[in-house]
Amino acid sequence: MTAYPTHPGTRPRPAAPPPALVVVAHGSRDPRALATALRLLEGVRALRPGLPVRLGHIELNAPLLPDTLDGLAASGAGSAVLVPLLFGRGHHVTRDIPDAAAASLPTRVAAPLGAHPLLVDALHARLTEAGWQAPRDAGERGRSAVVLAAAGSRAPASRADTERIAALLAARLGVPVVPAYASAAAPTVPEAVRALAARGRDRVAVASCFTAPGRFATECATAAPGTVSDPLGTHPAMARLLLHRYDQALRTAAPVAGPAALATA
Repeated sequence: MTAYPTHPGTRPRPAAPPPALVVVAHGSRDPRALATALRLLEGVRALRPGLPVRLGHIELNAPLLPDTLDGLAASGAGSAVLVPLLFGRGHHVTRDIPDAAAASLPTRVAAPLGAHPLLVDALHARLTEAGWQAPRDAGERGRSAVVLAAAGSRAPASRADTERIAALLAARLGVPVVPAYASAAAPTVPEAVRALAARGRDRVAVASCFTAPGRFATECATAAPGTVSDPLGTHPAMARLLLHRYDQALRTAAPVAGPAALATA
């Protein structure tokens, strides 16, 4: 095939900007939650320079998700990918976020953070920072366990996601990991601790499966019998996981036209 030279008067068209990444946080009355989310976004931008990264909240904090999407549309953004800063497929992920996404500009909705090795990296690191040490021998292993403290949901799919996270963390730690919830599901953290103690496991730590400080994280930490990790917040693995879900959605998710267009994990 003959290659024809570019006409001297023409210029290459600039590449279209990538779809914006909109991190969708729940929102909290605790001011530390917003500060944590903003620092997390800084980490995402550092990993992917040139990618437009925005924050939108489901409730309680500005900017709310519809306002973020309206602002992107007004700025001329062509499209966006919404990445839930949530761990499981609860009502916010399956209904609220897709409903908001259908309003302003072409969007895709990514899967929630879910059960992923990067999330386990962050959970393990936070436990280690809090003082968790691997059992030294078989006797100590038989007395050890971890409670995975999560927000909770009435949605069976969300609880299944938490159980999958617990299973991955158990495989990493080599001790049982029991899911427990701050609301809407059982067991609670104290109930899980008591059940483990009844089985002879009195060396128990609590792994906080929360993105930021807030009421649920504080209540679960208060109920912990000993070692309790901090929320995952700005751990570097969290920024990498958000970008992974963004890239995954670009490959697999159709543009949102309503609640049924949610990307699957």
